[in-house]
Amino acid sequence: MIAERATVVGAGSWGTAFALVLADAGLDVRLWARRPELAEAISTTHRNPDYLPDIELPTTITSTSVVEEALEGADLVVLAMPAQKLRVGLAPWRDNLPPDAVLVSLAKGIELRTGSRMSQVIREATGVDEERLAVVSGPNLAREIAERQPAAGVVASSREATAELVAAACASPAFRPYTSTDVVGCEIAGATKNVIALAVGAAEGLGLGDNTKSTVITRGLAETLRLGVALGADPATFSGLAGVGDLIATCMSPLSRNHRVGVGLGRGGTLAEVVASIGQTAEGVTSCESILALAAEAGVEVPIVEAVVAMVVDGQRPELIADALMLRRRKPEKH
Repeated sequence: MIAERATVVGAGSWGTAFALVLADAGLDVRLWARRPELAEAISTTHRNPDYLPDIELPTTITSTSVVEEALEGADLVVLAMPAQKLRVGLAPWRDNLPPDAVLVSLAKGIELRTGSRMSQVIREATGVDEERLAVVSGPNLAREIAERQPAAGVVASSREATAELVAAACASPAFRPYTSTDVVGCEIAGATKNVIALAVGAAEGLGLGDNTKSTVITRGLAETLRLGVALGADPATFSGLAGVGDLIATCMSPLSRNHRVGVGLGRGGTLAEVVASIGQTAEGVTSCESILALAAEAGVEVPIVEAVVAMVVDGQRPELIADALMLRRRKPEKH
């Protein structure tokens, strides 16, 4: 099977950027927008005025707000919804999904209350077999992808042929996909790096330097690796694009929403103020509690994640990030 038509559900920055990747790879793409006026603007102006207004989109991208119209003839259904809205958001789609379509998750988070990864949420909400599911991860800052700056990513699926299908569909001149069968590792890495980026941003907001930020990134990777392995992931995943690659980009780039939220908190802003100033979802804010709960259930120590939860959820001082590193007992450097 070769994918020829894709539907991207969600016309935010990342959904729009990935629609552009698919179009550059030769697919006809329908971009579903919740608001009819946004769908109309995308179709008529070939720009997304709300998220990427200065990026011209290929004419092979059309947009609609009608579910049935969006899904007609789709070989791939790409889900670009916020993690905490994914389950509810899938309800209108379940009965309209083409029977052989592959579902692709772009969301990076862990669901509150259930502790489910995004692929698990999709399976439960749609009834689709896991062999028809894939996840995309890696250092994928939407603005740079939309500008066609060279980048790579990882397509993971429990079925290698499904990962290959999706990778072929999004292999464009500016985007190189690699494949993996480690869905657990890619999803844990993709969700947890957002929380570590909040910590790195807070350190920057406090005026701390590159030594501190590098330390937080490195020890954050160790936490992510411990958690992933405890949940059945392949350790090698965390040294690749979905692991350290995504972690570096999200922790260090001013384009990263999670990094920017952390900076704002480090500078003394309230969570409500900082999130409002950014105007888009920062997945680390909404997933940090569920990641901490997963770690507790698995018996894994994640002091940086714990400090972020205290800062974000409980309103504790950002200096807790440094305390999480400096006040722990000395030990050999092992993951």
